[in-house]
Order: sequence, then structure tokens, then C-alpha cells
Amino acid sequence: MKLLEPVEKIYLLDNDNFDFPTLDMMNNDLVAIGGDFHPQRLINAYENGLFPWFMDEHNHIHWFSPQKRMVLYPDEFKVTKSLRRTLNNKGYIVKTNENFEEVMRNCANIKRKHEDDTWINEYYIQAYTNLNKLGLAYSIETYLEDELVGGLYGVLIDDVFCGESMFAKQRDASKVAFYHLCKQAKENGINIIDCQVHNEHLESLGAKEISREEYFKILKI
Repeated sequence: MKLLEPVEKIYLLDNDNFDFPTLDMMNNDLVAIGGDFHPQRLINAYENGLFPWFMDEHNHIHWFSPQKRMVLYPDEFKVTKSLRRTLNNKGYIVKTNENFEEVMRNCANIKRKHEDDTWINEYYIQAYTNLNKLGLAYSIETYLEDELVGGLYGVLIDDVFCGESMFAKQRDASKVAFYHLCKQAKENGINIIDCQVHNEHLESLGAKEISREEYFKILKI
């Protein structure tokens, strides 16, 4: 791992080891580039407060650790009246890890505001599917009449669920998955859900921003 010059404290990862920059080495949200999607490298990234987000035209992975981290405590998930009606009356069925790869592909293909493209390419799909097979990545899936209509996926690191992406093809389908994620988190001792970066949708569900330093204390780094 070496420092790229003259860019401010962005590190080029070695292919020979899975080390990442520590907090005192970080300056911007983008912390490092390079490396690969070896399962141990991915786990090391999450354990050290980083996650992969985008690949450039040379297929270099970009590793981020935002200075402001969006998180949600399961007890603080907001259930609106409309969501409560959906939970009670819509007929959604929620499952876990029944169709992980399909959840990822839907997350990649769903149209989002202010985004022309997705970072979830075949490299990501293969990497996280491998983590799922190793019992380290999970999907929460929402079905309506046996059709997958919403869901989310992420990586579990000790008592932190690191959420990656979600999608919905039907009203509230991703919110229902998120509700059940929070329910399962409370039942299984998961203390916090990492939502990575701010967006208004997550904020409406009860997520909030904390500092990078505070997030690292949660990870006990």
C-alpha cells in the first residue's frame, strides 16, 4: 500500500496483502483505490470502516470511508401510518437469502433519481454472491404472489449490518424489507445498520449521520 502523489492521502492498495489505511491515514471520503474482490479483502474493508463503491474505466476499485456516515439504530426505524397499513394489508411475504443474486441484479437494474448508471456490475455481483455462499452476506426479500418485488442486501460484521443497496418494484416493498431487517436485527443482537452515505429516503426511515470517528468507535477499531 502506497500513497498516491500529489493526490491528498489516497492510497494505492497492494495486491499482495489485504491491509487498508487506518483512521489516522484518512483525509477524504475516497480513501484508497485498487486491490481486488477477494473475500478476505472485502471483510477486512468492512471491519476497518471501508466499503467498495464504483470501479473506474480501468476496473480499479474505489474504497470509501465517508467522513459523515449514515447509520440507523434498529429501534429508531420509523414506521409511518401508510407503511403500517402496507405491513398489515398488502400481502407481502418476506424471506431471507432465498434469492440473493436476483436481489443484487434488481438493485443494479432499478432506475434511481439522479443516477444514470450503477456501480453494481458483474464483478460486484460475483464478489457478494461469494460472500453470501460463505455466510457473510445476506438478502432480505419481499414477495407478492411469489414474485420478487423488493429487497436489500448487505454484509454482517459482528453486530453491525453493512447495508449495500435496495430496490422496489411495488409500493413500500423495499421499506417492508428494511422493517424486517430491523426486526431481525433486534432479535439477533445487531446493534446498528450502516447505511453508508446520506439520502433523504434513508433519513425518512430514521437514519442519521454520525462522524467517521464515532462510527469507528462503534466498530471498536
